[in-house]
Amino acid sequence: MLFNSIEFVLFFPLVLILYWGIFNRYSGKLRNLFLLTASYLFYGWWDYRFLGLIILSSVVDYFCGISIFRANTQVRKRLFMGISLGANLGVLFFFKYYGFFAAELASLLEQFGYIVHPSTLNIILPVGISFYTFQTLSYTIDIYRKRLQPTHDAVAFFTFVAFFPQLVAGPIERAKHLLPQFAKRHQFNYELASNGFRQLLWGFFAKVAVADSIAPIVDQIFANSETMSSAWLCMGAIFFAVQIYGDFSGYSNIAIGTASLLGFDLMQNFNSPYFSRNIREFWTRWHISLSTWFRDYVYIPLGGNRCSKIRQGLNVMTTFIISGLWHGANWTFLVWGAIHGLLYLITKPFSKEKKDTPIRINQLPVIFLTFALVCFAFIFFRAENISQAFQFIARIIRIEDGISLNRIVETKHVLVGVFFSAILFCGEWIQRDKRHGLDIGSARPLVRYVAYYFVILSILFAFQTDRIFIYFQF
Repeated sequence: MLFNSIEFVLFFPLVLILYWGIFNRYSGKLRNLFLLTASYLFYGWWDYRFLGLIILSSVVDYFCGISIFRANTQVRKRLFMGISLGANLGVLFFFKYYGFFAAELASLLEQFGYIVHPSTLNIILPVGISFYTFQTLSYTIDIYRKRLQPTHDAVAFFTFVAFFPQLVAGPIERAKHLLPQFAKRHQFNYELASNGFRQLLWGFFAKVAVADSIAPIVDQIFANSETMSSAWLCMGAIFFAVQIYGDFSGYSNIAIGTASLLGFDLMQNFNSPYFSRNIREFWTRWHISLSTWFRDYVYIPLGGNRCSKIRQGLNVMTTFIISGLWHGANWTFLVWGAIHGLLYLITKPFSKEKKDTPIRINQLPVIFLTFALVCFAFIFFRAENISQAFQFIARIIRIEDGISLNRIVETKHVLVGVFFSAILFCGEWIQRDKRHGLDIGSARPLVRYVAYYFVILSILFAFQTDRIFIYFQF
């Protein structure tokens, strides 16, 4: 089920009414059982067959967590930790990477004269598998590291894994933060709910009005990159950066807002990343739940910065390349990760500003430079293959003439996309010290209601039901 669908518009109000009106009055198990049923319905609406994978992951990690905690020897702890890692990463590898590695191995062997026809399967990638796999893995890893005690409430744990607001595209929550929230009865908080509704609206605006308006423009530019002018290719890279931000931050804000309306607190996943003053700061503001996951479970275990400079560099590059691979089974994602790793290392000596340092208008030059570097890397992220990415960049560098965008996309569509994008970033600049662009609960009533009506009308104007979220493919 998509957030931007008629089904969700009918589904969520019903869940909200039943949750606060009936089930929140009863025991935790019954309340969580209702949320679990709603979450499985939400996910199963897309394809009920893949519910089995979520249930499998939940069962394995529920029992492995308890077994790790109870184990009286390090060998047994490692055994159950290995079962958790093997089961989760094995399923993830099969569904997400089997076809890619099989094809690449066959291609490599052909270079040595061996003709191999790998068995290919028409494997459908389950929506959100990378997200819930990482969420449930962090649970067993934290128990193994003695940073968390396992829960013996199976219903609460299964609901933690499948909680529908953030199930398919994050934020990737940690058990220490989210799991205890299923153990307590929630009291309806008007301030929390109203701010959650504002955040939900801002998310829909970013997704529907901005990302979905720009998506057809980006698609046409990349589909016709061989003949587009250099200027429009540059605009295509910028448009895609805006699209993916509107799409993914929009989903995160909808998820956080939806959870807030149910009385749950989810972590902030985006914090005005395009106002970052360097690449290092960018990764403290972009997809925060994933970047901190890789920091805690990949970078630090590799040695982090507690080693030689050369080893630190290797740790950074390894983490970013794995992060690229997490996004998809394509060389373009690996290159995207490697580029960010190199940019991180190159700019680190000059990266004095931190995310908690106020952003000032006189820092716009370094903000624009950082944004340009991010857009450059995104060319590889969006390209179908490495060849297209290099061709795209080569045409920009050579400053070549080509067809104008208005020959394949109506000018009014471009103007609408640019207008909504400008509103999004102006709002986020003004609200850059807040959790989201519509965090205006303390503003004057006239300002609030003008903003609300504008956002709602913009969503209705641009609403489409056939545009999925980009990160669903990951």
